[in-house]
Amino acid sequence: MLKLTKKADYGLIALKHLAVNHARGSSSAKEIADTYGIPLPLLSKILQKLSKAGFLRSEHGTNGGYKLARGPEEITALEIIKTIDGPIFLTSCFTEHGFCTHSERCSVREPLRRVHEGILRLLSNITISELSRKMPETGASMNWLRPTQSKL
Repeated sequence: MLKLTKKADYGLIALKHLAVNHARGSSSAKEIADTYGIPLPLLSKILQKLSKAGFLRSEHGTNGGYKLARGPEEITALEIIKTIDGPIFLTSCFTEHGFCTHSERCSVREPLRRVHEGILRLLSNITISELSRKMPETGASMNWLRPTQSKL
């Protein structure tokens, strides 16, 4: 099953929060964790990783917190997912070695390669800015990246 890890999901949620609230300045890890019901220790590690990778700037002090280091229109979902989780593989055929015991007789490798490339292309074309926009049909934010009252 192709599924985002909680870490990648939390990273995207945090970046969306920072993009939406950028006019307020920085946001603390605690503020983001409390808003979305994310465990603070886990979110802190994710934010540190994203800072080291150059997606966030960390500001120290009383009013410190995190800010986007680049514009939200310049950061893609694929970049964030790869930074947090590493490479995305739909199946073992598409690892760096690309070998399995059935490679020579496999009848679905090529169609799955096209699906895999399509997923990567889609994720590379979705920016944090797009994730942060309200959906035009309903005026509602994307459901999977909105604050909730309950735990995720």
